[in-house]
Amino acid sequence: MNRKQLSLITILASLLLFLTACSPKKEESKASDTLKVVTTYSIIADIAENIGKDHVDVYSMVPRGIDPHQYDPKPNDTQAVEKADLVFYNGLNLETGKGWFDKLIKNSRKEDSTFMVSQGVTPIHLSEKGKESEEDPHAWLNIQNGIIYAQNIEKELSKKDPQNKEDYQKNLKVYTDKLQQLDTEAKAKIATIPQEDRILVTSEGAFKYFSKQYGLTAEYIWEINTDNQGTPAQLNRINTIVKDKNVKALFVETSVSPKTMESVSRQTGVKIYSKIFTDSLADEGQKGDTYYDMLQWNIEHITDGLSGK
Repeated sequence: MNRKQLSLITILASLLLFLTACSPKKEESKASDTLKVVTTYSIIADIAENIGKDHVDVYSMVPRGIDPHQYDPKPNDTQAVEKADLVFYNGLNLETGKGWFDKLIKNSRKEDSTFMVSQGVTPIHLSEKGKESEEDPHAWLNIQNGIIYAQNIEKELSKKDPQNKEDYQKNLKVYTDKLQQLDTEAKAKIATIPQEDRILVTSEGAFKYFSKQYGLTAEYIWEINTDNQGTPAQLNRINTIVKDKNVKALFVETSVSPKTMESVSRQTGVKIYSKIFTDSLADEGQKGDTYYDMLQWNIEHITDGLSGK
């Protein structure tokens, strides 16, 4: 091998080493440009992913299928919050069980990076005696409120990452146009249910926002998920309502045990028509695994169940 060939090999080897050294830095730079977003539960996470797309890396604390009212944060949740650029939570009395969320944010010193996505929503308050000042958290079940959630998320993403503001705004328009169309379809479908049959019975009183938006009467066994669920008094009350109002179908939420509603079904003779979604999306790959799909599922099954199909 002559001197010229050796020199050429040396140059090529040096170039290869240079490219190898540079490659991880480019990947690292790309990763560092992605906003780290933490949400309290899967529904907010899905909305954030639809607005942020490739510009965000979203971590949801409460796993799918788990009740966000009462949650015990894990070490991974704490680590994610500490590293987060933005933290989104529902508010409206949702993440209040044992003060789990407030404690986590305070201990992580992330108050300035934490935002309530329900800001601007007109709250509905609980009706249970002694709890009239407390808010019902399930605002997202009214699609118009889901649009407000999306707008609030876009606002904070654009503030934090102004260079991608145009992308966030475009994503917001596409997403909210889709939700607006679903809202229109929901009104048309539910309007086909006979007026006397528009009584929606669920385990938890989570469908007040939904019922107000779409012209239903919301009835339930207990008003909000607590340790005091399915008491004899609650069961007697809902059994009387179901019988007296000739309710056509019962529904049970995916994030609560079906046992209490099964008891109502046995005592009244009214069948549970289907499961519906409230506090959580379905597992990925299953029907109802996005915010849009869970709303669509609820609308279709509630309409069919109350129409006697």
